[in-house]
Amino acid sequence: MRIIIIGDGGHSKVVQEMIFAKENYHVVAILDDKYERGFQIEGVIHAPVSYLIKLLRKGTKVVIAIGDNKVRKEIVEQLPLLPKHYLSIAHPSAIVSKSATIGFGSVIMPHAIINANAEVGMYSIINTSAIVEHDSTIGDYSHVSPNATLAGNVSTGEGVHVGSSATIIPGKHLGKWSIIGAGSTVIEHIPAYSKAVGSPTRIIDRFVNNDKTKKEGELIDRAKN
Repeated sequence: MRIIIIGDGGHSKVVQEMIFAKENYHVVAILDDKYERGFQIEGVIHAPVSYLIKLLRKGTKVVIAIGDNKVRKEIVEQLPLLPKHYLSIAHPSAIVSKSATIGFGSVIMPHAIINANAEVGMYSIINTSAIVEHDSTIGDYSHVSPNATLAGNVSTGEGVHVGSSATIIPGKHLGKWSIIGAGSTVIEHIPAYSKAVGSPTRIIDRFVNNDKTKKEGELIDRAKN
């Protein structure tokens, strides 16, 4: 299978290793706008993202190897591709239940665990050694960082970022584009567009349309959206 990787930063390094290790997967290009022109390294094209259309062939899959949720969404919205054109990939050491669902374009990193009836949306990242327990639902464009644990029946909206080693207790909801600080313990629903830190968590910042702001009247402050 021909693979095109978008993004060539730190997160991409891990994704590249995952793909290079897969039999029958052939990386044809790594695209990033830090490159002003196209060139080759050991047969792999390195070029700006604008090269994508030139390189697409029947059967080619694309993976966006960028850790930032907002940037990942912006790229998906800009590219003229259908969800089926995006690669979903799990590292061989990851444990993914047969009853779990993984959306198009999502990446399951080394030693991650996705348990029974869990659902991971599209274009999301379940990072190294993260745990998504049974019946949990992860929204599109989300990122569960290394060693984070989402206990049973946890749900998240779109674009949620759960920091490293954070714990979400069973049944809690993280509103869309909320941010959970590293090492935090979430014991209550978290509103959309909020940043919560600590153990137990407290909300320290609020956002509107995913941009930092202090305009209280514009906050969407319900637990579920």
